[in-house]
Amino acid sequence: MSLKTVLMGAVAATALAPAAFAERGSDGALRIIYWQAPSTMNPFLSGGTKEIEASSMVIEPLTRFDETGAIQPWLVEEIPTVENGGISEDLTTITWKLTPGILWSDGTAFTSADVKFTYEYCTHPEAGCAQITKFEGISSIETPDDLTVVITFDAPTPYPFAAFGGAESPIIQAAQFADCIGPAAPTCTEQNFNPIGTGAFVVTDFRPNDVITLEANPNYRDPAKPAFASINFKGGGDAIGAARAVLETGEFDYAWNLQVAPDVLAEMEGSGRGELMTSFGPSVERIMLNNTNPDPALGPDERAVIRPHPFLQDPAVYNAMSLAVDRVLLAEIGYGAGGQVTCNWVPAPAAYNSDTFTCDTQDIDAANAMLDEAGIVDTDGDGVREKDGVPLSILFQTSTNSIRQDYQALIKEWWSQIGIETELRNIDASVFFGGDAGSPDTFQRFYADVEMYTNTFSGTDPQAYLANMLCDKAPSPSSQWQGENISRFCMKEYDALWNTLAQTSDLDERASIGRQLNDMAVSNGAMIPLTHRGDISAKATSLEGVRMNSWDSELWNIADWSRSE
Repeated sequence: MSLKTVLMGAVAATALAPAAFAERGSDGALRIIYWQAPSTMNPFLSGGTKEIEASSMVIEPLTRFDETGAIQPWLVEEIPTVENGGISEDLTTITWKLTPGILWSDGTAFTSADVKFTYEYCTHPEAGCAQITKFEGISSIETPDDLTVVITFDAPTPYPFAAFGGAESPIIQAAQFADCIGPAAPTCTEQNFNPIGTGAFVVTDFRPNDVITLEANPNYRDPAKPAFASINFKGGGDAIGAARAVLETGEFDYAWNLQVAPDVLAEMEGSGRGELMTSFGPSVERIMLNNTNPDPALGPDERAVIRPHPFLQDPAVYNAMSLAVDRVLLAEIGYGAGGQVTCNWVPAPAAYNSDTFTCDTQDIDAANAMLDEAGIVDTDGDGVREKDGVPLSILFQTSTNSIRQDYQALIKEWWSQIGIETELRNIDASVFFGGDAGSPDTFQRFYADVEMYTNTFSGTDPQAYLANMLCDKAPSPSSQWQGENISRFCMKEYDALWNTLAQTSDLDERASIGRQLNDMAVSNGAMIPLTHRGDISAKATSLEGVRMNSWDSELWNIADWSRSE
């Protein structure tokens, strides 16, 4: 089957069945806790999931992906297809028809001009937009009238839904952000903290890395929603504390991303106040390998920019590091049934899950032999190998979390057994995943040799996600340290193959190319995949309407949440 055939009518475009509420705000206050606190409400200025999640309550995309991964119309009348005329036969244009009558929270009309402005905002050459890959391949956006958006691509584009689809690519208001283009983007504090939106809620108070207070949007398109009048969104703390606040004490109604030992979660759930929810999408806990030199002796505009890394781009080194890791044990102690061993960057959907590699068996002896054969040996007897006179001494950073620190400790020990010295560092998650261009501690800055975190993508087509490894997507001073190519991986063959993917219609061929791109990134030192993670969150037993979603924001349908009697 070709993707063009899918676009001719098989796209899941059925409107979601709405829940019935007595009146807006009738269920009082909703209490949400994210132990990784958002630093901004503008996801274009941060690659952190916490910012994407929080902002999804306020600013919205044209389409969303439901809990099955199916694309759904959100601010538009229908999903464009070739059959309904929304996508041109040559696959070079897509035309969106906005739903009439949608208002911004300030009462002004939501129009096509806002959509076009969002594209111009993110693609400005000096913007440092964290979501730039969503707009790859677009040559122009036209707005023939207030409710029509015509996107033209520079080549046939079989999957034209990345731009303005899912929580990573929402629409911002042109009037509010008019003076925030390019280098001015991060200076617009009021706009970035208090965006005007079309979503169910409006920010009334934003405290970076702490608390967000929101109230029901008085101009929301459904007069009966949301059921909650306000939200207290608490950020910070740790995962175990967030879990306890819902499952044991009942202080909060919803807790996200519970990276807590499975036996501890099970015991907490036994109190009966809350229940755990798990779903699997494409989330992978991985170790990113810095392809540039993070040496502190370099200047701030050279560190993590100059290539190559002194030793991490040697296949013997990164393959030995991977061989030394016991992924089975990591998944078991970290996630139990919520974790699976993976060798892949893209383990889902299943069609994109490559079977090229096997990595479920740790082999310390083979790792040592590999390094010996490459001539990377310990010449001075201190237990640390050297490559070209440079000791294999690694700074390994991640966010502060009990499971991640367990992973770090085990991996440090395994790497010591193959002659690699490792210094561990953990950084508060709100800082590590924040978007502060001036902070040296963000995962985008990557002032370390390796770093560990989880990442994922919206929807079930990974084309835009695979664009993260394109050479020109590396964070740097010129992009205000924004960008999605965190490892600074650069391979011309990869870029060329991705361009082929972007122009390929056949679904089977797209999946084949996707698997090849996965294999190129993993086998050429972009990362070491560890665990295919299920998303685990908790909700109060009284909270209804939650549809756990690994393909979009977990808060994607918060307008439908309510409280039972």
